[in-house]
Amino acid sequence: MASDVLGDKPVVLITGATDGLGRAAALLMAERGYRVFAAGRSSEKRAELDALARERKLPLESLQMDVCDDSSVRLAVAEVLVKVGKIDVLINNAGVVIAATVEDMVMDDWRKQFETNFYGMVRVTQSVLPHMRQRRKGRIVMMSSVAGLVTPPTYGPYSASKHAMEAVSNALRHELYPFGIKTVLIEPGYIVTGIQKATAELSKQYQEKMASGPYAKIYSAAQAARNSTRSASGTTPEDCARIILRAVEAKNPKARYGVTPLAILVKWSKRLMPDSLQDALIRRSTGLTSEVVREIVNEKPAGAKAESSHAD
Repeated sequence: MASDVLGDKPVVLITGATDGLGRAAALLMAERGYRVFAAGRSSEKRAELDALARERKLPLESLQMDVCDDSSVRLAVAEVLVKVGKIDVLINNAGVVIAATVEDMVMDDWRKQFETNFYGMVRVTQSVLPHMRQRRKGRIVMMSSVAGLVTPPTYGPYSASKHAMEAVSNALRHELYPFGIKTVLIEPGYIVTGIQKATAELSKQYQEKMASGPYAKIYSAAQAARNSTRSASGTTPEDCARIILRAVEAKNPKARYGVTPLAILVKWSKRLMPDSLQDALIRRSTGLTSEVVREIVNEKPAGAKAESSHAD
C-alpha cells in the first residue's frame, strides 16, 4: 500500500465497480489495505460485492451511483466524505459500448454513449476535485482504451468517447499539476469481461443492419476479428487491476499505461508509423481484407434493381 505517497489507509472511489475491470480493481485494492468505495447502479451486483467483501473481511463497501445523474453523483461523493472525510484516489471506470457504424447509429445512442463514458466521467471528476484541491493531493485514474488511440470499424462512437476522455485527461495533467493531483490514463486492449454481453444487448436494434444492410460484411468481419483477438488474449481483469494499482502507487506515475500486448503495439505504432500504414494494419486486423472490399464494391446498392426496372 502506498502510504508514503497517499497517506495512511488511502480511500479509493471507483465508478462502474460492480463488474469487470472495476470489480477486479476494487477487490485487489481492498486486499492491499485501501478503503474502497465501489460505486455502481445495479443493486443486485452491489449486494453480491458487499457479501464477498464481508466473507473476505475486506475494507470495501458498495455505493449507489448513476454517473449519468447529477444528484446521484453529488450524494454518493458526499456520502464518502461524511463517512471517511477524504478521497485519495478516483478511478473513473464506468462505461458502455454500443457497436454500430457512424451512419447507422441513431443520435439517441450517440448521446447515450457519451453520457456514460464522457459526461459521466466529467461529472464525477468535477464533484471530487474541490476536495482534492483543498487537500493539495490526490490521484485520478481514467479507464480509457486502445480505442482511445485508434478507431476500428463499428467502434466509431465508443472510440470517440474514449478520445474525448484522453483529451480531458491531458488537460487535467496540466491544470492540476500545481495542486499536487496526478491524472493517469489506463489503456487496455481486448479483455474478456461482462461488457461484451452488455454491448450485444445495447446494440440489438442494429441486428437487421448488421445482417443485411450496406455495412453487413464490415460488421461481420469486424465482429469475427474482435472475437478472435479476445479469445487469443491471455490478459485478465486481474492483470489490468495490477496495472491500475501500479499507477496508483507510483510516486511519479506515467501519463498512460498500456494493458495487453495489443495496447502496447498500438501505442508504438502511433508514434512510429504513418497514418497510411496504420490504416492498412487496422483494416487487416479487423477483417477488412481486399477480398471483402471487392465483395462490397461488386454488390448492387439496395434499390438499384427497382430503379433500373422503373427506368425501363
